[in-house]
Order: sequence, then structure tokens, then C-alpha cells
Amino acid sequence: MRAMLTTLIEPAELAAHLADPEWAIVDCRFDLARPEWGAQAFAAGHIPGAMYAHLDHDLSGTVTAASGRHPLPWPAALTATLGRFGVGATVQLIAYDQGNGAYAARLWWLARWVGHRATAVLNGGLAAWQQARLPLASEFLGRAPRALHGAADQSLVVSTAQVAAAVRADELARGVQLLVDARSAERFAGVNETIDPVAGHVPGARNHPFTADLTPEGRFLPEPELRRRWQHTLGGAPTRATMVMCGSGVTACHNLLALEVARLPGARLYAGSWSEWIRDPARPVALGADAAR
Repeated sequence: MRAMLTTLIEPAELAAHLADPEWAIVDCRFDLARPEWGAQAFAAGHIPGAMYAHLDHDLSGTVTAASGRHPLPWPAALTATLGRFGVGATVQLIAYDQGNGAYAARLWWLARWVGHRATAVLNGGLAAWQQARLPLASEFLGRAPRALHGAADQSLVVSTAQVAAAVRADELARGVQLLVDARSAERFAGVNETIDPVAGHVPGARNHPFTADLTPEGRFLPEPELRRRWQHTLGGAPTRATMVMCGSGVTACHNLLALEVARLPGARLYAGSWSEWIRDPARPVALGADAAR
């Protein structure tokens, strides 16, 4: 039986499977400031055989007055999208983006959420692929759709109500539960907020920017170093008591991928994240740097 890949893949290994019908490649390039840039970049050149997934249209649900900027899609809609990409139960899914995995990790987590664990992220993304002088294609051939059946594992997700209850019970401050924010230190502190209308963080949260898990080239750090950094952030807390968030539930998935690479599984996604937390002005907001460590 073919061994499935569940975290990362290197460019050379992916290149060896471009003609494999049991592998599906999905381009997740995106820019929050230019939402259509990724599709345009895909049309100009992409890894041969890849399909394109748009963060807003394919990897998110409908934004509502109570939701964050990138709510989770309906599970049935997600499995239909994956099926359209040619992903069936036996297919190895590979996600990539422009470089550091910030958007590819969203697809990685979503696929696992609906039970498709044979999913990996291209380490270093398209930048690493091009650095290796591997081929690009501009034509779009598409893939034969497949049927994918799966159900969402809601144990992998926490709601705003659950986070609010933990804040009210002082569980974050006491370390009963841990909430880790993947945004930059500036945004966490409430400085230079350029995306969301309210600056700051959830009281009691800790900060672990997703970029702290990467080399300057946008590749994941080696497993031992990732494990060391995450053990410092966790401060002895078990991952099963850890919730991970960001601005809208996207780069938080990058932190969850890093935890898997570090062999520290079990953390859950606060999918609504900061942009959902601030929808209700009655929810508390904290400012300043991470003082937990």
C-alpha cells in the first residue's frame, strides 16, 4: 500500500509524481490586498496539472454579520470542491501557494477536517519549485472529477462561544486552556492594525507568529527546532488543551501544520478568530505584547 503524505513534501518528490493520476495538486496562491491576484498568477504559470483554489470562493464559506472574514465552508460544499479538483478517497492531495504555506495550510487543514488525511503542503511553495528549476505550465487541462465523501470532525474546531467561556472562567490566565494567536507581534499587541477594524487580542492569549516557524526562504524549520519553539510557547500545556487562532482562521492553520511537523498534534482551530471575536463589541479586548512567558 502506498504510504500517504500528511504534512510536507519537497519539490523533487512532487516533480516525480506529476503524471500520477492518484495525485492531485492544488494551487492556493492568494493576496488579501488583491483577492484576484492568485487566479491571475495561476493563469500565467503554475505547477503542471494543478487546479486553482480561491481562498474566498473555494476555501471559505459565506461571510455573515456574526462571522469572521473567512468562515469555514459547509462540509458538503468543501467535499464537492475537493471532488471537482479530482480528489477521491485514495488520492494524495498536495497544496501549494506562493511561498511560505500561509494559504496552502488552510486547504491542508480543511481536507483533514472532512477526513482526507492524505494531504501535504509543498515546502517553500512555488518559490522553492522555481528555485529548483522545475517546470511550469500556462495551459489549464483540468482533472476528471471524483466523488469524495466525508464528514466534518467538529472536535477539531472551537467556537467563539467556547473561547468566550474560557475567558470568563479565567482558564487562559490559569493555563487550564491555551489560546495561541498566529498573527504578527505588532498586530497581536494592537499596533499597526491594517486589516481588522479593532486592534488587540483576546485576553489571556499567547502570541506565536506563524512566520516564527519558517526559514528566511519561507521553508519550515527542521522538526527539532519547531518542537523546541512550540514547547516554549506551550509552556508545558498539552496540545489537546490548546486552541489556535489568527485574524480569520487562515494562518492559524499554518501553526497547526507546524505542530504536526513537530510531532505535537491535538491542537484545535478557533475558526472565527479575531475578525469574528470583534464582531460583538461586548467581548473584551487586550492590548500590549505577550506577557505570558
